[in-house]
Amino acid sequence: MNKIKSKLTVYFDSPFWSCIVEVEDSDIYKVSKTVFGSEPKDYEVYEWILKEYYNLKFSSNKSSSEFKEKRINPKRLQRQVRKEINNQSIGTKAQEAIKESLKASKLERKKYKKLRKEEQKELKFQLKQQKKKEKHKGH
Repeated sequence: MNKIKSKLTVYFDSPFWSCIVEVEDSDIYKVSKTVFGSEPKDYEVYEWILKEYYNLKFSSNKSSSEFKEKRINPKRLQRQVRKEINNQSIGTKAQEAIKESLKASKLERKKYKKLRKEEQKELKFQLKQQKKKEKHKGH
């Protein structure tokens, strides 16, 4: 049987309210971060989940085996849930996954920018060569 575990955390991140959606599907762990703006009401969060969940852009799939959790006693689990509700911070797994995702996209942008720069340089060189030939030929 496939076990899917989802977690949505809404928190205040300096000027805006943000949310982190964590999904753990049997062996895969994915994270997505969204900024709300003003403080969302419960019904607004629910509507947002219904409308936007499938449009979320999750971080690259990471093996869930790195974050394996042991079976937890139900009473301990209740205490942890109560503690998490009172503590409004992002989970470290989520932070890690988001950082990795941002790092990967940054590297991708850097490679693309370097490629474009080299193309521009090559184009400029070709234009200079062509002008040189034109001057040399004479009219």
